[in-house]
Amino acid sequence: MRLTLLVPELIWPEPADQIALGEKPTDGLSWLEARARFSRQARQPFELALSNLFKPGLDAFAPLRLLGEKSGQPVQDGCWLCADPVHLRFHQERIILADAGAFDLDDAEAQALVASLNSEFADIGQFHVATSRRWYLRLNSAVDHAVKPISAVAGRRVDGELSGKNSPLTRWLNEVQMFLHGHPVNEARQNQGKPAVNSLWLWGTGSLPTLGHSPFDTVCTDNPLAIGLSLASGLSPQACPAGLDALLAEHPTDSSPLVVLDSLQPPVLYEDSNGWRRSSEALEQNWFAPLRKQLGRKIETLTLIAPTVYGQLEYQLSAGDRWKFWRKGRSPRQIAEQLAGEKSS
Repeated sequence: MRLTLLVPELIWPEPADQIALGEKPTDGLSWLEARARFSRQARQPFELALSNLFKPGLDAFAPLRLLGEKSGQPVQDGCWLCADPVHLRFHQERIILADAGAFDLDDAEAQALVASLNSEFADIGQFHVATSRRWYLRLNSAVDHAVKPISAVAGRRVDGELSGKNSPLTRWLNEVQMFLHGHPVNEARQNQGKPAVNSLWLWGTGSLPTLGHSPFDTVCTDNPLAIGLSLASGLSPQACPAGLDALLAEHPTDSSPLVVLDSLQPPVLYEDSNGWRRSSEALEQNWFAPLRKQLGRKIETLTLIAPTVYGQLEYQLSAGDRWKFWRKGRSPRQIAEQLAGEKSS
């Protein structure tokens, strides 16, 4: 099997964090890292790293993610935007963005907010709710609205990036923020001590593209954007297996699967050291430790791609690399310390 793993935030971004990077068994990952051919590219968001595996330069994330939400059902023609609900707050004279993964928002609240937005701003387009956390906007007229994907801004300072430079949607988004400020749903949330949905993150503009031949014969993922990319490439995506053993049992040894393992991303976005450690330990047990045993046996080649704060890390291994026994592995803490030092130098 020629296996590709996409694992965003593989390395915790704070080397001194004892909770995330304290001593813990990482024999599998350390063994793989020691034997791999390593390269590091410029930092880029997870969404770009993912789409570049299918078609470099692709940025029409909204219709592709919506295609994944709809499990292959047709996406209406037109210009789409991801219109994800967010909470903006001031912190030390800066604006910090929290996406809906950082606070509770139920379906009834999402539907009520979107119904009001559709009534108030019908001249702009039509909003759609896929989940309480992921909304979409089909514009009446196409625009160029180039902003960063939401994973690049969640939990971070966004001053100057709220609506895109020179975008025709800039003034309109200001109107949306004022409208949301006085909405009954937000008034009720604030009375309960909950964050208000006081803005939208508009990103991923475009119409549904047609993708060419994929380098993979299957994609295993629970991520809606990855599902959409798979479908647009003519593949039938499958749910992410519980671990390597399940993958090997379900797919032939001559296959070339892409597996998207994105469980480490939310803990990094929401600064959850304990959550990252738990997810890291699960990946070690279910994927990295078994890969150590299977490289050169059922796994012919392994490509591990990890978009992180340190840049996009890539590790490549082939069957013969298992015999590089003189190479000593490092812990995630040691890897993070070296990457941080190289980044700052």
